[in-house]
Amino acid sequence: MNRSAIIEQLQRFRHKYLSTGRRVSLQQLKYMTDSLSDESQAGNSFLVLTLGSCIIATFGLLSNSSAVIIGAMLIAPLMLPIRSLSFGILEADKPLIRTSAKAVFIGTGAAIAVSMLLGMGVNLSGYGSEVWSRTQPNLLDLGIAMTAGALAGFAKIEAKISSSLAGTAIAVALMPPLCVVGLWLAKFELRWAWGALVLYLTNLLGITLACMLVFLWAGYSPVIKARRPLVWTTALTSLLMLPLGVTSYRLLVQDRLESNLEEALLDRTLTFQRLELVSLETDWFPNPPEVRLLVYANEPVTPVQVNLLEEFVAGEMGRPFTLVFQVAQLEKVTSEPTRSMDDADSLTPMPSPAPAPWQQN
Repeated sequence: MNRSAIIEQLQRFRHKYLSTGRRVSLQQLKYMTDSLSDESQAGNSFLVLTLGSCIIATFGLLSNSSAVIIGAMLIAPLMLPIRSLSFGILEADKPLIRTSAKAVFIGTGAAIAVSMLLGMGVNLSGYGSEVWSRTQPNLLDLGIAMTAGALAGFAKIEAKISSSLAGTAIAVALMPPLCVVGLWLAKFELRWAWGALVLYLTNLLGITLACMLVFLWAGYSPVIKARRPLVWTTALTSLLMLPLGVTSYRLLVQDRLESNLEEALLDRTLTFQRLELVSLETDWFPNPPEVRLLVYANEPVTPVQVNLLEEFVAGEMGRPFTLVFQVAQLEKVTSEPTRSMDDADSLTPMPSPAPAPWQQN
């Protein structure tokens, strides 16, 4: 390809995607505005689908069933008014902003209220992993929200792929975080309710910003006109970077901490070689953070061993951690009489490699 052809291609690309003017006809613009306005109405259908998806999602969270929660995501209509809101902000279309914002507000409030009432009615003593996983959002969730929002905007522009909107709704999961907020409010646990609310706000702002960028890219709004709303939406989204960044950092530290503890417990020591690590959970609010380890063991774990292991972890991680062992006795039971564990140990001596520092108790 010669130089003139390359220049011509670049000019076409600039005119199509980087032009400062509007690149769609007035008919296309009116059709898009009217279509989004119809989608953002908080009518009876919207309310029925919102309440139905909320009830299904809440029961799915209470029963810790991911399949039920996915079904609720398919029904939830919240993606539609959020997409309309992004177009209204981009075009400074006040009627569209009012209509879509009203639908988002009604859907959000209704979902939190219904899930809170259901949580109070069922009154479980504790929640499962599906609830807990939505209380600590991180930067990965923002990336998912923006990708899903971009696909939702593209699905509106390209009618041929509009069927993919259901899959996009599953990916971004708007309804479950709202239900988690209500469930934690039912227990008056504001800390965890706030975490789930941050996840919902991350999804809301991520979808809005990504849809605005897609509509701008498609030529529905001039760059000059869209600059200010884009700056404000980006600024609001950036405010979430601090809590999301903190959670992401803790996620990385948690992974490294688990690796070091597993290596120390299972590979480096004779003291813990007959110990089975079942689960590990870190509470970051105390200072230093508290790590609870559920283990199966044949022998008791002594305070001296825990102290030496804390020193090892502090050296590896560069900061102190408080280790709390929850030890469950491991006992082998069969249908036939067997020798006791002590007799078996006396018949089969263990190898004697050099002991680790925390062995000496």
